[in-house]
Amino acid sequence: MLYIVSNRLPVTVRTSPKAVLIAPSSGGLVSGLRGPHLKQGGLWFGWPGVEGKVSGARAEQIDRGLAEHRAVPIYMTGREVRRYYDGFSNGVVWPLFHYLTDRLPLAYDGWDTYQAINRRFAEAVAGRYRKGAMVWVHDYQLMLVPGMLRALIPDARIGFFLHIPFPSPEVFRVLPMRKELLAGMLGADLIGFHTPGYLRHFSSALMGLMDCEVDASRVRHDGREVRLGIFPIGVDAELYGALGRDPEVIREASRIRRRASGRKLILGIDRLDYTKGLPRRFMAIERLLETEPSLRSRIRFIQVTVPSREDVPAYREFQRQVQEIAGRVNARFSDAGSVPVHHMHRSLSARQVAALYLAADVMLVTPLRDGMNLVAKEFVAAREDGDGVLVLSEFAGAASELGGCVLVNPYDIDGVATAIKRAIRMPEEERRARMKSMRDPVLANDAQQWADSFIRELRRPTARGAERLRRTDPAKALVDLKRRLVKARRLTLFLDYDGTLVPFADVPDAATPDDALLELLAALARRPGTSVHVASGRTRQTLERWLGALPVALHAEHGLWSRDRPSGAWQALTQPDPSWMESVLPILERLTAATAGSRIEVKSAALAWHYRTSDPVFGLSQARELRVHLTETLANRPVEVIAGNKVVEVRQAGVSKGVALAAALARMGPSRGLVAAFGDDRTDEDMFAALPEGGIAVHVGPGQSRAAYILENVEAVRRILTDLVAS
Repeated sequence: MLYIVSNRLPVTVRTSPKAVLIAPSSGGLVSGLRGPHLKQGGLWFGWPGVEGKVSGARAEQIDRGLAEHRAVPIYMTGREVRRYYDGFSNGVVWPLFHYLTDRLPLAYDGWDTYQAINRRFAEAVAGRYRKGAMVWVHDYQLMLVPGMLRALIPDARIGFFLHIPFPSPEVFRVLPMRKELLAGMLGADLIGFHTPGYLRHFSSALMGLMDCEVDASRVRHDGREVRLGIFPIGVDAELYGALGRDPEVIREASRIRRRASGRKLILGIDRLDYTKGLPRRFMAIERLLETEPSLRSRIRFIQVTVPSREDVPAYREFQRQVQEIAGRVNARFSDAGSVPVHHMHRSLSARQVAALYLAADVMLVTPLRDGMNLVAKEFVAAREDGDGVLVLSEFAGAASELGGCVLVNPYDIDGVATAIKRAIRMPEEERRARMKSMRDPVLANDAQQWADSFIRELRRPTARGAERLRRTDPAKALVDLKRRLVKARRLTLFLDYDGTLVPFADVPDAATPDDALLELLAALARRPGTSVHVASGRTRQTLERWLGALPVALHAEHGLWSRDRPSGAWQALTQPDPSWMESVLPILERLTAATAGSRIEVKSAALAWHYRTSDPVFGLSQARELRVHLTETLANRPVEVIAGNKVVEVRQAGVSKGVALAAALARMGPSRGLVAAFGDDRTDEDMFAALPEGGIAVHVGPGQSRAAYILENVEAVRRILTDLVAS
């Protein structure tokens, strides 16, 4: 069962003295979630659009009608709507997350109401919650709801998706209530974003503000693991494709072209909002007509602005500004035959929009900042003829997916004008090649696929080892661990080295194996039915020198290199690519010079910055700053930034102890038997996550972990392995 929670319901309620009308809504969110909502038998919670307290027969009538749509209304008074929705959500969060800090109010008066409404949503969901249901919360209006739900229904599986950009940490820090919003989002099991950049900004904010351990796809918070994911939303590609083939829509597109009298049609369709870059777009058209007089009689620009938030004074003022600019352009460049700009301020049906998409030679989508922008994808999906050019802002989320567009900086008016001219004059062969490169991903990754992929990930079990351990008797758990290991007829052990088999040393090279450990590992390897693997972040040269004579498998550099037996050849899990290291090494060298006691370790496809002998407080502070900086710097490089025990490591993406474990088990086949992994830090969590069903994860030392068993220290590990040999 799926509970969907969004600011608005997927239906709109309209009331009159005589009747209540409930009509389905449209939009990307509704398109994507309509299928899961109907299939999974859940409920949809949201505001029905009715202001004020509804009671009596009218409330019963509305509730009855909404129940038929499996919708649960969350009512608000007019004052609450103005403070929660207009005041804080759209007056504070919206402009800030779109980098328009100059539009922030002097005082955040709606924050208390925002908290109260979020709590109302959370309590409504908790009141209807049935064990086993999944809850999917949506967007910036409800950022506190996941955390509130976690407190009300701790075992619920909760997802959160942010449909707008998550800003850079420097911008996000402007908010006084920044930590409260982050904590609210972290109540979820899975948090989704449209692009890698938004996820990266969120991760950086967590590291800088919440003291969280974050890697590429996970964050630890409050004894839980929260997964982070990239899920770019799509459009109803089937609908727009059908409209693009519809004979009546095609005829209407032809009529629009005939009325243009042979002029090239440039189209813009946007909700009226200051984030859409409309004044600059009109100014780019104006600049084009100024610099290219020959185009004045050859182009027609149609701009549709869909009414939005018309009760808000700032939006009414913005509408007036847009109309004035459109009027100025027409006053300068109109002739007796026509005007260059046709500005329509009204809503259009999907068929009318599709006809405009089909008629357009050039589609202008130039927001100053946009979470995704579905208009760009709708245009591509509707172009069944395979023609048309998309001019797209680099600050729209869709820019990371639509490689066939003409990319522009919307703040560069001359650059946008030049791009429009290029699009108008683009040869047909290039137009069609670009359009095909965009249509393939748009059709494959539609709104339904977006929803399905998020729900699949949300359904995947979430590690809650630390929560289980709080309810477990440690002594009883230790007895159970020994029993399971001894009972196994075949046993495969994956053992981390530093912090698991040997204590950490101030100087890493001093952590050589003692004779007792070498004898213990040899005895384990001789034990009938037992296979032993040592997986470490150390180089293969070091492991070969220390453990190479033992009859155990070795995995170096977190699994990049593996060796199955003594004198066997080391094999690479993937082709090492150290090309990125030359840009990272100077950063680490400068940091090392500024941090007494730190050192750099260079590996074949990884760099590690150790700060074990640095001042504890200063070293930790430097490590956090380093992680934030490297995460930003290496955003588009195939690497991961990992925090270990007093170490920050940059390693090749796709390499981990978990991948190495899975590869080794695949080679072993059924003979692997029971698989147990022992480890102490973040890199070992990858091993734990990759264990097959029924596998055993053992965490060593303090800290959060998905493991079901905890051993206090290295000595405890050696005792239990010694007992295993004795058995």
